[in-house]
Amino acid sequence: MALIIGVSYGIMATLPLFVRDTPYIMNILVMCLIWAVVASCWDVMMGFAGIFTFGQVAFFVMGAYCSAILSIDHHISPILAIPISGLFCACMGVLVGLPCLRLAGPYVALVTFGVHMTLQPLLRSEIGIALGTGGAGGLLAIPPISILGYTFGSDNIVPTFYLIFTISLICVLTIMFMVKSYWGLAFLALKDSQEFAISLGINAIKYKLMVFALTSLLTGIMGAVYGHFYGMLSSRMLDLDLFSILMVMLLVGGLGHFPGAILGAFLVVAGSELMSP
Repeated sequence: MALIIGVSYGIMATLPLFVRDTPYIMNILVMCLIWAVVASCWDVMMGFAGIFTFGQVAFFVMGAYCSAILSIDHHISPILAIPISGLFCACMGVLVGLPCLRLAGPYVALVTFGVHMTLQPLLRSEIGIALGTGGAGGLLAIPPISILGYTFGSDNIVPTFYLIFTISLICVLTIMFMVKSYWGLAFLALKDSQEFAISLGINAIKYKLMVFALTSLLTGIMGAVYGHFYGMLSSRMLDLDLFSILMVMLLVGGLGHFPGAILGAFLVVAGSELMSP
């Protein structure tokens, strides 16, 4: 597991040395890093914890909009807005997870997919506009990440790539340690036989809410990074095409075969972008 992550991210770290003068390719590499984390979080939910959730894209969009609104309307630095957005998504993940505790299988999928489907009209509604979502027009001119006066954006793509590379690697390593820890064993036990796992003293409520919170936290952080990198957001991100591409990443990488989701994200993002012309 660690070897595959090391080789994958090691190769990714060297690619800018060869394609740094091609912004199009560099943008694809950044997208690979972002979606690798999102796909891995979804893999933990479905492949390890056995929770068939369809709300991962919704948490990604929540994190992106939350960080953008904090930066634009409340003038909070992106370096602070990003972790705040992650915590917000973690709280939302727990709130979504609570009604799912008594549900299983397709019923959890229906509840979480309902969150996904209701988020888009909410962002476009009068309530969303009052919150600062920009309505159907979305958000523009989102400030880029700035650290000690140095601005990371598409204008200086190589330093920005390595910043996002670092954030993505930290998130992936967090997932790896979680999967290999007692938490990961508890997730697998609850997935295979919840009744037997409970008889061994595993608290199903605790671990299910924990996996909702942690995956939503990391997904929200990457959504916030996405928003500050591209500088604009649209509620069309919640259309089913993005959801479908993320699902393909899981299928290519292998459900429950972490870090296969990382390889799936790299292959699907690069393939779809390079073949789009």
